[in-house]
Formats: sequence, C-alpha cells, structure tokens
Amino acid sequence: MTAPKARADLAGIPAYVPGKPSAPGSFKLSSNENPHPAPPELLAAMERAVAQANRYPDMGASAMYAALAGHLGVDEARLAFGTGSVAVLYHLLQAFCLPGDEVVYAWRSFEAYPIAVTVAGATGVQVPITADGRHDVQALAAAITERTRVVLLCTPNNPTGPALSHAEVSAFLETVPERVVVVLDEAYREFVDMDDPLDAVALADRHDNVVVMRTLSKAYGLAGLRVGYLIAHPEVAAAVRVCALPFGVSHVAQEAVIAALVHEEALLAGVAQVLTERDRVTEALAEMGWALPDAQGNFVWFPVGEHALDFAASAEEYGVVVRPFAGDGVRVSIGEPEANDRVLALARDFLGRSADA
Repeated sequence: MTAPKARADLAGIPAYVPGKPSAPGSFKLSSNENPHPAPPELLAAMERAVAQANRYPDMGASAMYAALAGHLGVDEARLAFGTGSVAVLYHLLQAFCLPGDEVVYAWRSFEAYPIAVTVAGATGVQVPITADGRHDVQALAAAITERTRVVLLCTPNNPTGPALSHAEVSAFLETVPERVVVVLDEAYREFVDMDDPLDAVALADRHDNVVVMRTLSKAYGLAGLRVGYLIAHPEVAAAVRVCALPFGVSHVAQEAVIAALVHEEALLAGVAQVLTERDRVTEALAEMGWALPDAQGNFVWFPVGEHALDFAASAEEYGVVVRPFAGDGVRVSIGEPEANDRVLALARDFLGRSADA
C-alpha cells in the first residue's frame, strides 16, 4: 500500500530542536527555563485544579481573561491565549497569511519562526542579524514588500540576547504600512535591564497593526503548563481566537495563571535573582576575554561559530547541558549558582584550548 502524500513543502521545514534533557547530576541549561520552582501558592492552586481533571476547562477562559485584562489594564477583547506563545504565533499566522504571502523576520532568531511560517503556507524572508547579534531594523524595513503580511521582532532576541529599544521600535513602526502586522515577541521581557526599554503595550495602543506576544513560561516559571497570550487590536485578537484550538489552555494552566498574577511579586523576586546571576556570569566572562552580545534574556550567547558542537560536547563534561546551533553559536541559560559556576569553568577552559590551538 502507498500512504497518502502530505504537502510537499513540509519536507523543507526544519525540525524544532528542543533543549536536550540533563543526565543525573547534570544541570539543564538548554531550554531557558526558570531555575526556581513554583511557590507554594501556585502549587496549591494547581493541586485544587487537578481535582477537577475529569471536567473540560472553561473554553472561554473567562476568569483568566478577566484576571489578565485587569492586571494589564486593557480590554479583554484585545487578548488571545494559546498553549504557549508559539501556539499564539501559529494561530496569528493562520489568521493573516495565505499561500504566497511573506513573513519577514531576523535570522538567526527564534527557531520556531520558519516552521510556523511554512506551516501557515507563507514564505519566510530572513534578514541577517548584525555581527553583535542585534536586529538590523533598517534592513528589516527594506525587506517589506507588497507581499508582506507579518513582521516578527523577537526582543530580546532568542538565541543571541540583545533587545530592541523603545525608540528603535517606535521609529521602525513609522516605516511599516498599516496593512502589515508587526509582532513584538516579548517572551523574555521581564529580564530586560537597559536604557529605554520597550513599552510594547503603549505602541499597541497607538498602532492598530501592532501585536504584543508574551508567555508565562519564563519569568513566571510555568513552562510545563504552556500558556502564552497576545495583546492586539480587538479585530486582530478576535481573528486569532477564531483559529485557536477549542479547550486549548487546560484548567490547571488557567488557575495557575490567575494565581501567578496574584503572587507576581514573589515570582519577580526570582527574576531578580536570575538577573543577579546573569550579571555575575557576564562580568566574569568579559574578564576572561569573551566578547558576547548584550544579554537581555535569561541566557547568554557564545558566538563560537563552527565550534558550537565542540563547545556543547565539552559542556557535558562539566555536567551542564547547553543548546548548540551548528555553525553559529551556543545558547546557555542562566541557572542555579552551581550550574553557572560550571559554565564559567567551561568557558575558561574552552577559551584556553582555543588560544593553544
């Protein structure tokens, strides 16, 4: 028998490579996860929700929508949820792209972008990042054509780390036609510590074509529950909700989100600890002689090029698992202090071996 043939273009989709799991005694620094477990208040909310696992979740997620709208100070009609911000992106591209439409984004950036674009039937237009890992906003603007339907700005950029300033994004938006959707992907926004940080919601208030995309996986430590959302013009948000899977966000996840917003102060205290460790790591690496891109997420980027796989293999010898991007570099999450100490020892040794080579 011959199986039915899937779409021919699926063969060209790169596989999403998840962070490699860690072995016993090792630290997993390959997925940009929050190293701090959920506080007791969130665990209690999740446990109560699990007791209702025999029931479907509220498909309209009314309590979660109300909680987030109140927290952000926006109308509920401007929100759309999904199982992680990746799912929200898939829904948005399905809502706005047809075959032949173009989606412009920086590269290297979030590896799910080319997958999501192709699945939506659109054509990706990749604009090279700068030598220091930043978005080239002028080149992105120049790449917009009559076929462009969506532009994706990942800030801070995953996996390289630098973030766009508010002035940069504001000026960029003035060059973009109103028919083009501009996604400000802020998965790591809570970790940004820079002059003139992006106020994405303010820009969405002013520009009807701006979509702010966020997640509760990173700063809020809910990666295992998969919840992301967007803030947009009500008509844009409504189109995204139409494309969302029914009952997509579980009851446990909905209750965890509500609890996370209530106990945000405790969660952000954990973010502050990550920032302290990030500063310690980046300062130590600079003293060693590493020239790394500006780290504005909960990770650092080692631009080791063709040595990426060697660096990752060496990391395992030090008991840490990292995320290599063959030919480009290695992304290393900020983890527990002991894990970060191992990364510094690895970086010192690798730099020494490179100098001797």
